[in-house]
Amino acid sequence: QVQLVESGGGLVQPGESLRLSCAASGFTFSDSDYEMNWFRQAPGKEREWVAQISTRLGRRDYAQSVKDRFTISKDNAKNTVYLQMRNLKPEETAAYYCALGSTYWGQGTQVTVSS
Repeated sequence: QVQLVESGGGLVQPGESLRLSCAASGFTFSDSDYEMNWFRQAPGKEREWVAQISTRLGRRDYAQSVKDRFTISKDNAKNTVYLQMRNLKPEETAAYYCALGSTYWGQGTQVTVSS
C-alpha cells in the first residue's frame, strides 16, 4: 500500500534554511505522472497547500507565499520528494505534510521557526 514518510523537520531560527524529505513506497514515481504535494498546518489554522511536483514530467507549482524561497524537487531513483525551504519565517511554524494528490498523506514533520 502507499506509504509516505516525511523527515527533516526541526527547530531553526528566522532566516535559516531547512530541507524536508518525503520517501514514498507502494508506487513508483516513474510509472506515471503523479502529483506530489507538500502541505502545512499551523496550530489553530487550516491546512495550507505549499507546493506540487509531478513525478514524471517534473512540473512544479508553488503557493504565492513561498514561491521565491521554497524549491520542490524529486529523485525518481529514490522515489523521494524534497522541499528546500529558505529564509524561513516564524509564521511558517507548522506541521508539514507530504501527500500523493490529496488521497494519501504522510504523518507530518514539525518545523519550528523561532529565535
